[in-house]
Amino acid sequence: MTAFRAFRVEKRGRKFERHVVKRATAELPPGDVLIDVEYSSLNYKDALSAIGNPGVTRTYPHTPGIDAAGTVVESSSNLFAPGAAAIVCGYDLGMNTPGGFGQRIRVPVGWVLPMPEGLDARSAMILGTAGFTAALAVDRLEAAGMQPDDGPVLVTGATGGVGSVAVALLARLGYKVHAATGKVSSYQFLIDLGAANVIWRDELLQSPDRPLLKAEWGGAIDTVGGPILFNAVKALRYGASLAACGLVASPKFSATVFPFILRGVNLLGIDSVELPLVRKADIWRKLAGPWKLDGLDTLAFPLTLDNLSVAIDRILAGEVVGRGLVDLRA
Repeated sequence: MTAFRAFRVEKRGRKFERHVVKRATAELPPGDVLIDVEYSSLNYKDALSAIGNPGVTRTYPHTPGIDAAGTVVESSSNLFAPGAAAIVCGYDLGMNTPGGFGQRIRVPVGWVLPMPEGLDARSAMILGTAGFTAALAVDRLEAAGMQPDDGPVLVTGATGGVGSVAVALLARLGYKVHAATGKVSSYQFLIDLGAANVIWRDELLQSPDRPLLKAEWGGAIDTVGGPILFNAVKALRYGASLAACGLVASPKFSATVFPFILRGVNLLGIDSVELPLVRKADIWRKLAGPWKLDGLDTLAFPLTLDNLSVAIDRILAGEVVGRGLVDLRA
């Protein structure tokens, strides 16, 4: 395959237009490993790239897609032979390097992981960066001491990509999960994922001026930022931790030191983009083995390059529930 299909974003004046186009392998940037992409996934960052957000992508035309899984075609590294199954998530993929919304990518070997036993391209991309981030957040929380007996764990933005996988994973590991959402229609979806309780988003916006709230959470994963983030911090139990990994509500929050110096709580920042490859491999092995989730299909809705633009508009409007799985095989 010297020519392949790709979802392409072009800048025309002040507007950004999206098309599915034919590209040539020779147009890809230099790199060590050439991969035929079988599946990708839709993430909020991909949507930002598709509308020209300069904090994500600076140069257009561009192919978004921060996730890719498929088969190695060519490799200048002895770490990967043609035919090997591989995952690429994070680093510059889909940001300023052509990403997984194209049927081929060429990347540095330092971005590529072998597919762990227990996963395939489809299941890995149902998880994608969002599922990986959820697992990394749980891993960091447990490393900070969180255990199921410490009390309920709050997950905000629970119907989104990170939130939905976090709910399912925490429930799988024996935690009592309280899932927060603004989507009333998603109550049963969250219960089916394993949530013990569903909290409506407005409840987490109350009492913004109080320095502390009732100590309720044995841990928390926040995917939204803003005032919900700090209200969740204010309601952590003594010594508990919150993992912060999102900003869809706001990148800012007003804080005081009181929860930190009176309850000894921890605010953990979660970054899945520049995480060293060896740590990424550890998390993927957990997702393929001891943390493997049954029923991944319940999290996913199918996409192709041809209907991807509509899904991008929906994720930007906050209308997406679960994980968008992009099939690039045809």
